Parts: sequence; C-alpha cells; structure tokens
Amino acid sequence: MKSQNQTPTNRSTKAYKKKKRRRRNLLLFLILIFISLVSFSGYLLFQTYAVAKDSYEELEGREEKSVLREEPVYISTDPVSVLLLGIENYTDENDHGRSDTIMVATFNPDKQTMKLVSIPRDTLVNIPGYKEDKINHSYSIGGKEKVIETVEEFLDIPIDYYATVNFKGFTNIVDAVGGVTVDVPFDFNDINRNWERFYFYEGKQKLSGEEALVYARMRKQDPRGDFGRNDRQRQIVTGVIDRLSSPKTLLKIDDIASEIGGNIETNMRVKEALAFRKKYPNFNSSSIEQLELKGYDNYINNIYYFGVDPDNLEEVTTELKNHLELSTASEEETPSEDIEY
Repeated sequence: MKSQNQTPTNRSTKAYKKKKRRRRNLLLFLILIFISLVSFSGYLLFQTYAVAKDSYEELEGREEKSVLREEPVYISTDPVSVLLLGIENYTDENDHGRSDTIMVATFNPDKQTMKLVSIPRDTLVNIPGYKEDKINHSYSIGGKEKVIETVEEFLDIPIDYYATVNFKGFTNIVDAVGGVTVDVPFDFNDINRNWERFYFYEGKQKLSGEEALVYARMRKQDPRGDFGRNDRQRQIVTGVIDRLSSPKTLLKIDDIASEIGGNIETNMRVKEALAFRKKYPNFNSSSIEQLELKGYDNYINNIYYFGVDPDNLEEVTTELKNHLELSTASEEETPSEDIEY
C-alpha cells in the first residue's frame, strides 16, 4: 500500500482484466439509513431531542451553503444534494477512519425523484490541497469536509448535506425494528468480518441485523453477480421500510432513536428533516434512479486505481446538474436565438 507522502508517477498505464475484489458496498444500506433519518425519524427527531443532538454535526469552516452555490438552498423548495458515506471507524481517536462507500444523492421536489451515483473507493481523483490519490483516502486526510471538497471538484456539483453511517448503525437498526424477512433466491453461506459463517436457504427467512448485512453483501456466489446483490439489497431496504411503517414500530421509538442518534452524523437540522418528510411524503425505493460511473482498472507504480471514463463522467455530471436544475456547460455555451450573424 502506498504511503501518504507518495505521489503516483510514471503514468505508463495498463488496463487489466477486471479483478474480483470484495468491496464493502453499502449502496442501498446508506439509502435505507438516510431515508430512515429524514423520512421516518423526522418524527423521531421531533419526539426525541437526543436524536437531534447526537446526530447533528456541523461542517467545519463552512457557513450556510456550498462554495459552489450562489445562494443558499432550502430542502422544502429546492433540489438538493446529499453526500452519503459508509464509515469504518478505527479505535484510534486521532484517526478519522476510512470511507468504504461514497455516494451522492440528488433530490428534486418537483419530480419527486432521487438520483444516486456511487463513486468507487479506489477512484483516482485530485484531492484539493494534497495530490492525486484514491478518493477514499480523502476521509482519512481531512474527514468529511475533505471528502465533500474532493467530491465537489470531481463531480462539479455542490454538496448541500452529508450523512455518515457505520456498519454498527446498519445492523443495529435492523435489529431495532425486529429484523427483516427476505425471500432467499438460492442456498448459500458466507462469513462476516469476524469470520462467523451464516447459512441462507431458498425461500422465506427472517434475518437479524448481522445476517442481513452478510446476506446483502455477498456477491461471488451469486450467478447474477452485482445484479443479484442489488436485488438482495432492495429486499433488505423494502423490509426495513415496511417495518418502519408498522404501527408496532412506534413501540420501539426509543430503541430506534438511540441507534440513529448514535451511529449517524448529518448537517441536516431537525426542521430540515421535518421539511424533507413533508416535501417527499410518498418517497420509496421506486423513486430512486441509479447512475453508474464506468471506467477501467488502472495500475500506477503497481498500485491499483479505478480510472473513470471521461465521457461517462461528463454524462453523469450533466445528469446530476440537470436534476439539481443547475446550468451545464453546454447550456452556457449555447448562443441566444436573438443574436444576429
């Protein structure tokens, strides 16, 4: 692994056959936690001050808006963006930890939709004030503030809000709602991070939080690969949302509030969470459109990086800007019809 003070050099780059690697993909898990925070737990935030106190965390050195915004935006009226981070915390209190999952979600109130793009953690980007490196290193360098700065430069869009969640947060929230029931597509078994093995059998099966995490992260044994994993993740998301909608869940408000407050950080205030819930009353998984960053495997000085295809990056950026109702370069360069030649 490259040390922090080395810079990728000797750009004799070679594309390799895509290597099989087990990424800690919390793709829809973060959506689940975020939806839980702003949709369901808007009520919890209102009822339980401790959740708001524990979850709210301002961005250092930032005032009321992104540097890429001319004016502040309001979640009750404007399209907004949210940076979603899946964090693995370390025991060293001086270490920020590592962002294993980095995603950006944009919300459009008129269309009542969300667009989501996942940025591979090994993506080679410029980290402002530092150097070119893997994007997930930006968190260990400067925490969420540095990730936001890096992502804003990479995607050329403002980041209005952020939300971080750790592995414990996901598993504990599933447990707090009483587990979820899924329809296992085929028999398989897999291990968790502690090398404990879990078995899943075709058909209906109720899962605990730890079982749900293992179930949703397995990829190599699925004949459909990432597509199969995405389906299993959607099962978990749907299951938790259904549990959150159950009247019985109201009896567990304190438990759920505790898990949300203790495992999530966000700069979304109580009134903004309530405004989100009011603005998106029927938001669910069918409202989400996933965008994909395409690219190639890239080795520099024998270190692996994910190289993003420039044309694809431009397409994704344009789509996000349009969803945020921001002007794009092509629009700015288009001459007015009133100009005479």
